[in-house]
Amino acid sequence: MKSWLSGWRFIWKSEDIRRKLLVTLGLLMLYRLAANVVAPGVDFATLTAFRNSETGSGGFLSFLDLLSGGTVSNFSLLSMGVYPYITAQIILQLLVPIIPALQRRMQEDQHAGRQWMERWTYYLALPMAALSAIGQINIFNSLSVRALGKQILPFGFTADTWLTSLTVLMAMTAGTMFAIWLGELISEYGIRGQGLSLVIFAGIVARMPANLASLLADPSTVWFMMTFTIVVIVAVIFAIVYVQQGRRNVPVMYPGRRMGSRMSMPVKGTLPLMVNLAGMIPLIFASALLQFPAIIASYFASSTNEAVKNFAISVQNTLGGTGTNNWAYWLLYFLMVVSFTFFYTSVLFEQQNYGDNLKKVGAQIPGVHPGEATRKYLNKVQQRITLPGAFFLGFVAALPYLLSRLLSLFNIGQASASGLFLVSSAGLLIVVGVVRDIFLNIEAELKLHGYQESLLVR
Repeated sequence: MKSWLSGWRFIWKSEDIRRKLLVTLGLLMLYRLAANVVAPGVDFATLTAFRNSETGSGGFLSFLDLLSGGTVSNFSLLSMGVYPYITAQIILQLLVPIIPALQRRMQEDQHAGRQWMERWTYYLALPMAALSAIGQINIFNSLSVRALGKQILPFGFTADTWLTSLTVLMAMTAGTMFAIWLGELISEYGIRGQGLSLVIFAGIVARMPANLASLLADPSTVWFMMTFTIVVIVAVIFAIVYVQQGRRNVPVMYPGRRMGSRMSMPVKGTLPLMVNLAGMIPLIFASALLQFPAIIASYFASSTNEAVKNFAISVQNTLGGTGTNNWAYWLLYFLMVVSFTFFYTSVLFEQQNYGDNLKKVGAQIPGVHPGEATRKYLNKVQQRITLPGAFFLGFVAALPYLLSRLLSLFNIGQASASGLFLVSSAGLLIVVGVVRDIFLNIEAELKLHGYQESLLVR
């Protein structure tokens, strides 16, 4: 404990680290301030009535608010956050092994390849932010018409509304790029490499007070819910840290070095393979893919064709609602998270090119031929250890539904269950990962400045 406290003293003592922390906090405060700016053209009275209605106070919008810090239900300029950028990044990473020209570009010059990837991620983030804004506006208007009989924001490229529609579309797209820019500033002048993660982190933890209030809303169950919540959060955090730190150390023999006329003995080392190489990406991408059909259905929810309209509404209710009774959504969410974890891990692992890299330095896994045989062996090992990691991520994704079913056995309704994690279970996974990365980052900064005492109690 003494080492931990002295570590924090060193944080404030170092002028460089103190400056980086203050810059990070200042930029995050600016982000949260901008997150409360409502998009232009929104009928605020209709928006307030919709949020207080049964349709707007739960389900799809409530789920999105858990990852956005309330910006979705507030119809903020920053409603999409940095998720279009992350989605664009994932798409480009998935295209690299599919398109041979991209794969060659990344392998021939990794520095130039990374610059190309960053540039095109920005280019792709722009249209994706615009499409996300259109989808969100259509979903809001569709749900508000069903709940209140009128739209929150007149939208459509007709003679009467095209200027308003273009203005709000440009403003919301600019809001997303502003959030991405703040994240880049944090990475450059604040906590290094953690900008976008901290922007997402700030949005998630901003919902904690509101979720705590919903948790304590029912006086008859307040003590039970508080105890149950603490137990669940502690258990989930322990499981997340345990799985995230899981490694399989593959033994590797490195060749000895020649020193004059003598040759040193081969060096025994290990190659650590992570149980959860994909991190939080499968949860984000799976939720984005599940929202896409609901966004498309929102275009047809006001169709004059009754059959088309009913089908679109049913798609919205199934894939756009995350209530406790919507088992179909959670089952699809679980299966997509597990499947995408395997797929994304395979893509990332192939990009490491362990077989050729080990062969170039003369290293070899005992009993395995170098080159292609090594690649196949490591790929097989990685797939085996990914299995428990994939099912763990799927379990974390579906945990709100499972716990709400458990609470229903005690006759505790959804109102109390909605704040169970204070953040969503997927959000909790992000929060734990970001907090640990921040501690490791600050610890590295302390050692760089000559402070050897660790921040982390190991």
